[in-house]
Amino acid sequence: MLLNFLSEYLSILIFLFLALALSIGFILINYSLSPKNPDPEKLSAYECGFEAFSDSRIQFDIRFYLVAILFIIFDLEIAFLFPWAISLGNIGILGFYSMIIFLAVLTIGFIYEWKKGALEWD
Repeated sequence: MLLNFLSEYLSILIFLFLALALSIGFILINYSLSPKNPDPEKLSAYECGFEAFSDSRIQFDIRFYLVAILFIIFDLEIAFLFPWAISLGNIGILGFYSMIIFLAVLTIGFIYEWKKGALEWD
């Protein structure tokens, strides 16, 4: 049983071991050969070219989250619609109506975004 396991998965185990060894090796080489001369300018906080001027725990505008939800809505729509369209002839009427329900849920999310003003840019 062990011999059968090794014969089928030996190439995968070798690949994983090689990837792990190379990753650790590159990290160790980088750590050992990199210059280590920190100064206050390199260690200072950096935020878009400016010094940090407020606490990092400030509240974000709700529109940031609404845009993220909008991205998820369209990303999910594309990720599921393309394979569905390719296999539409094979999945039948049940697959068609399940996608209609899925699109209805996404449409409700889009209407929520629209009502909250996420599509309006100031």
